[in-house]
Amino acid sequence: MSEHVYKVINLVGSSSEGTDEAVKNALARASKTIRNMRWFKVVETRGHIENGQVGHWQVTVEVGFTLDA
Repeated sequence: MSEHVYKVINLVGSSSEGTDEAVKNALARASKTIRNMRWFKVVETRGHIENGQVGHWQVTVEVGFTLDA
């Protein structure tokens, strides 16, 4: 079994659709500049309120990616 070393970063994604879309938006944007993303963990969920309604969701995710050799 090979050994892995991971770097971990925090991202915040947002969406007016819901929390799943907020996570997907964060990962999709990060994948444009970060290689080798392997896992994520949701660490916080919050939202923005507009006129007494949910305006959009904000989700903080920790993302782990392997370092290049």
